[in-house]
Amino acid sequence: MNIILASTSKIRRTILANAGVPFAPEDPKFDEAQAKLSMMGLDAKTVALSLAVAKSKAVSLQVPSALVIGADQTLDFHGRTFDKPSSLEEASQQLVALRNGTHSLFSALCCSIAGKTIWTYCDEAKLTMRNFTNEFLERYLVEISNSYSSSVGGYKLEGYGITLFDHIEGDYFTIMGLPILPLLNFLRQEKYIAS
Repeated sequence: MNIILASTSKIRRTILANAGVPFAPEDPKFDEAQAKLSMMGLDAKTVALSLAVAKSKAVSLQVPSALVIGADQTLDFHGRTFDKPSSLEEASQQLVALRNGTHSLFSALCCSIAGKTIWTYCDEAKLTMRNFTNEFLERYLVEISNSYSSSVGGYKLEGYGITLFDHIEGDYFTIMGLPILPLLNFLRQEKYIAS
């Protein structure tokens, strides 16, 4: 049985490929903005899981013979959920709001076959931003000017975004948006990959 990753995320595709999992990437063609509107008021963990399930099922219904992996990540800061910034100005606003505080990233996974969910997982990481200066923020925004919209919160921890932080608790791959170790355990258990 083939494996599909229902994601357009380059980092998710890279993580799965680096783990040696044979898969085909597929755009879930899923209206995430509309789905999020229908989930207003739900907590960030529930939203992440619901979106991962929806993406997985959307592709799974199109390719019922495949195991389809859906993934999503949300950022929660004192009950406020952040999306990927749509402009540099919005990235700046998000970073100012997160500055000198601790926020949570929830990374969720769902595996489906023929439109039926067979496995879900969600993990949380906690990240504490340092009290950086406005001058530093200006330099940071210049540095990331071409990639501000590629990650929730306006930072990429694997790049220059690491300079924003004082302390991090949690799995690196959860922060990257694909908790790979639990996924690999599931794939081994279900005989999709060698154990």
